[in-house]
Amino acid sequence: MFDRLSDKLAEVFKKLKGRGKLTEEDVNAALREVRLSLLEADVNYKVAKAFIDRIKGRAVGEEVMGSLTPAQQVIKIVHEELTSLLGGESPKLDLSGRPPVAIMLVGLQGSGKTTTCAKLAKRLKSQGRQPYLVPADVQRPAAIEQLKRLAAEVQVGVYPSEATQNPVAIADAGMEAAYSAGYDTVILDTAGRLHIDAPLMEELKAIRERVEPNEILLVADAMTGQDAVQVAQKFHDLLKLTGVILTKVEGDARGGAALSMRAVIGQPIKFLGVGEKLDALELFHPDRLASRILGMGDVLTLIEKAQETFDEAQVKALEKKIREEAFTLEDFRDQIRQMQKMGSLESLIDMIPGMKKLKALKNAKPDERELKKVEAIICSMTPAERADYTIINGSRRRRIARGSGTSVEEVNRLLKNFAMTQKMMKQMGKAAKRGRLSFPGLF
Repeated sequence: MFDRLSDKLAEVFKKLKGRGKLTEEDVNAALREVRLSLLEADVNYKVAKAFIDRIKGRAVGEEVMGSLTPAQQVIKIVHEELTSLLGGESPKLDLSGRPPVAIMLVGLQGSGKTTTCAKLAKRLKSQGRQPYLVPADVQRPAAIEQLKRLAAEVQVGVYPSEATQNPVAIADAGMEAAYSAGYDTVILDTAGRLHIDAPLMEELKAIRERVEPNEILLVADAMTGQDAVQVAQKFHDLLKLTGVILTKVEGDARGGAALSMRAVIGQPIKFLGVGEKLDALELFHPDRLASRILGMGDVLTLIEKAQETFDEAQVKALEKKIREEAFTLEDFRDQIRQMQKMGSLESLIDMIPGMKKLKALKNAKPDERELKKVEAIICSMTPAERADYTIINGSRRRRIARGSGTSVEEVNRLLKNFAMTQKMMKQMGKAAKRGRLSFPGLF
């Protein structure tokens, strides 16, 4: 998300940095380009105008003109205003009150409500909550069965709804069942339509009045851009939303919905759906997203993902292997598997400051299939070959290529790359033994 906007803003700031002391005319010219970039990113027109006006009010004045680093000051102001536009602080779910507390998910068909229910349940479960899923969508064929299947996958409780039941009765009975079984959080999956209609809204209002949920969250497809914002406005007018979950953001290169949503409806984005997997639901951090838009990376999220993926024992075992210069192809494969759990390579690159500016990565899209090939090649090796790649001769390479469905050239490339990796690991191991780490040749 925001790839195009990030590139455009990077060009604008590069021009500013090249000017040294800035004039009011320089700032105005830069802000015109920023405004056009926002409109091209499908940001609401009124939101873009108000955003630029706020920046201009701060930038054309002593805050920038009297600064020793005026271009950096402009970037700082844009970052702060972007953070404010996106909501300022990271919003939290309201889970207060007598359990079970209810979270009601609403939205149009195809926005990803049912899958998001399971993702949210998994997230809450990992935080020590006891979520209970209630399928109240009797409109979409197989919606109830889908949620039951997902509940089994996430290993949480689910109410045994039937498609012949009334949705309001399902919601009511689901709350009672959750209370009787000792669950503390109920997540309601409600019906959607291809478009907003009166029967849908009446049904949702009836469920809201019966259940009195702590949270009413709109699940909106980020790829629909300003349509998602208009849908959010209509749902908010009728239901009084408490927040938004934007889905499919990994496929939204423009990001207009994310930048417009808070300003238009006055309610925060609480989560981002960043993929199809059930753990692909991220807490929304306005300041971190602003940093990513401006090419500053997002190290905090990267660290959090690593902490969730790698346990302390694994980290210590890897450190020991590096110190002892014993890093093998088996370890290499294990690290690839762990990295894949953290998300797509492209999303990880976005989080590392400066990585997207590298020429080699500027127009390149990391190919996840290459990692699968590497894993297949290593899995086709014998334990002895994984422990010592130097024994892999010509005939062994041909056998490994056949077993992994790849070519001898691809096997050769992997072994060459691993030899370089192992060499670097040995350098790190020697540096660690001396009590310091250095990375000769990398910087």
